[in-house]
Amino acid sequence: MNHIMGFIASDHRGYWLKDYIKWKLSLIDLGTFSDRKLVDEVDYAKRLVKYVKEHKCYGILICGSGFGMDVSANRHKGIRACICRNVVDAEWARKHVDANVLVLAAEFTKGRQAEKIVETFFKTKFLGLNRYKRRIKKMDR
Repeated sequence: MNHIMGFIASDHRGYWLKDYIKWKLSLIDLGTFSDRKLVDEVDYAKRLVKYVKEHKCYGILICGSGFGMDVSANRHKGIRACICRNVVDAEWARKHVDANVLVLAAEFTKGRQAEKIVETFFKTKFLGLNRYKRRIKKMDR
């Protein structure tokens, strides 16, 4: 990881949760900047993925269900995005697949709960076991 802790982006449905989280961490906000304009999550996922890959850091994506952001992000080589709805999900995503993008579902995750999930995601280290490394290589093919 370099000096940039990470990036955060959302669609209109995830705006309020993104706005809440970004003030808690040193994250660069890539948009959207309002909940009033309907936007497509794929555009914000693509933007965040570009920066995560370029800076070799973490990212957080937020939409209503988490599904649109997860699917959009995972279409890119080198990205391992995981929807996490609790701290156990976040811990396992980091330990087992070395997830580099956390996806949150704004409709199912509230402020304090999201804080705990994000904190767990950022502090948990990849286990680095050979079988996990082998699986990640297969994902990138």
